[in-house]
Amino acid sequence: MTRTLIAEAWTFVVAVALVSPSPLYAQSKKDLNDCDNMKDWNVRVAGCTRAIEGRKWPRFMHVFHLQRGEGYQGLEQYDRAIQDYTVALKYKPGSSKALSDRATAYSVLGNFDLALKDADAALRSDPGNALAYNAKGVALLRKGQFDPAIDAFSKGIALNPGMDALFTNRAAAWQSKDETDRALTDLDSALKLSPTNFLALSNRCHVWKVKHESGNALADCNQAIRLNPDHAVSFYNRANVLFELGELEKALADYGQAIRIDPSNAGAYAARGNVWRKKLNLDRAISDLNQAIKLNPKVVASYVTRGLIQEAQGDVHSARQSFRTALELPATVSTAGTGGMYLDSFGDDQKVAKARLLALGEAGLVPAGPLYAAKPDEAKTAAISERRIALAIGNGAYATAPSLPNPPNDARLIARNLRNAGFQVSEGADLNREEMERLVADFMRGAVTASVALLFYAGHGVQIDGQNYLLPTDANTDVQNLKSELMSLDTILAGLDDRLRANIVILDACRNNPMLAEVAVAEGNRSIVIRAGLASTSNLGKAGTSGAGTLLAFSTAPGRVALDGEGANSPFSLALARHINTPGLEVQQMLTRVRTDVVAATKSQQVPWSNSSLLGEVYLAGRP
Repeated sequence: MTRTLIAEAWTFVVAVALVSPSPLYAQSKKDLNDCDNMKDWNVRVAGCTRAIEGRKWPRFMHVFHLQRGEGYQGLEQYDRAIQDYTVALKYKPGSSKALSDRATAYSVLGNFDLALKDADAALRSDPGNALAYNAKGVALLRKGQFDPAIDAFSKGIALNPGMDALFTNRAAAWQSKDETDRALTDLDSALKLSPTNFLALSNRCHVWKVKHESGNALADCNQAIRLNPDHAVSFYNRANVLFELGELEKALADYGQAIRIDPSNAGAYAARGNVWRKKLNLDRAISDLNQAIKLNPKVVASYVTRGLIQEAQGDVHSARQSFRTALELPATVSTAGTGGMYLDSFGDDQKVAKARLLALGEAGLVPAGPLYAAKPDEAKTAAISERRIALAIGNGAYATAPSLPNPPNDARLIARNLRNAGFQVSEGADLNREEMERLVADFMRGAVTASVALLFYAGHGVQIDGQNYLLPTDANTDVQNLKSELMSLDTILAGLDDRLRANIVILDACRNNPMLAEVAVAEGNRSIVIRAGLASTSNLGKAGTSGAGTLLAFSTAPGRVALDGEGANSPFSLALARHINTPGLEVQQMLTRVRTDVVAATKSQQVPWSNSSLLGEVYLAGRP
């Protein structure tokens, strides 16, 4: 599940270049001194208010309103700040300072178009106003226009390379484009300019977490919290790191602190709900997700997570409703976060919702009772938390595609070895589409309460327009609507997309293609392209949580065709069976051994390939 920009994980610097103390500062007037105060926003607002109401210095009225606007902005009273900036502009039309400050306030409130209008006007008035470029960049970034935002921040940096806010905010744009190294470089620059910039430290903590460098992430979050123990986002970011490390109690404490500091933080409630879910306290998980939805009812991801919890409780009706709501909401919305309004994209979450609805099927096809109780006893909880399930499918007896002798044997071989390793295994051979869909749906439903879910498939697989499909035995490969005959691998992966579980999908499905490679086939009124082998899926785990916790393994490299083998099993399945239930062997080390054996057995004709976004070590046959 993904979001283009995780609002509660990143804080933007809504920089304001304070007006320098006016020439009247030397006068021993308390009102003027207070209005010039750069440390206490309340004092500044009160002093400017008295100066405005006293009307003793009419030619400085624009300065008083401008400075009071800065005070209101410091107090996060952005509507009032905008009112004062507007009055300042009446006294001094075209003031680049007032325009750039108002642009920043508009951006925080989500009025991106007004923010861009003001920022551009400020730059027309003063092309050297770096603050206006910062305001413009933030507005563009929150509209999801990442490259133009980077351009704006870069121009601001060229004008004022000592402004750390520009580097901090440009880092957010780089991170939104998944260019984490560039984001780190900019955050390093911001911290060199201002070592006590707790916002940059908190943001860098988030980037380290995305790169799965937990030690660096914790160091930065800890320092950010020391510098500002009232910054909710720093606690939220540290909690995310702790959750990924399995430190559930510490994560709960940090999410709780983030909520105490900022009770409107919907993201912290949703994330804490996942901790309760991981701890199998489903009632508290539902409570937190309900609160997250109450605070921000537009976040698709919250409905999807709630649906998964309801599935685990056996409340299929409510789960369906949560998933349907997720599909009814816009895929891209502006969302309120701790730093203002953010652009969130929930396309991948909606794919999960759609896949889960397919898995749940009609009411009569799902289990009647919960797969475990909402409040399981301690012994049952321990058993459930280690529950590992697997599905092995081998299709060879095709109706219209070339038959394959080995896949059913391969599925039985792998199923036997997985049972020996302690998995609960379902298996099927020579399945038509209906049978295959039913087994896969059962597997997806069972995965909701498992710690590891492994799918093995042997048989024909094809890529069409860059997407991968598995072939049921009754697939008609000579029809107009070809894709409707096949099972989409993307749909299966979406149905398994849940970072609380390790998902492993192993495909010995790149065998001799049942359709000619590079052939254009009519599908309706559109042409499609069928290529040899399967397509790579190098975007697993990209953009935050999409596919996080998933390993996808192919029997051969993308675009290549694997061998069925001359004996009873394929070279890949034989090698996999040899190592899959080896105690103390981590799954990625296991696949390395499989790769070595297959390369040797096929004289380098076949090189297995894998892509992983697993969040920790996974042992299929027990830890060492």
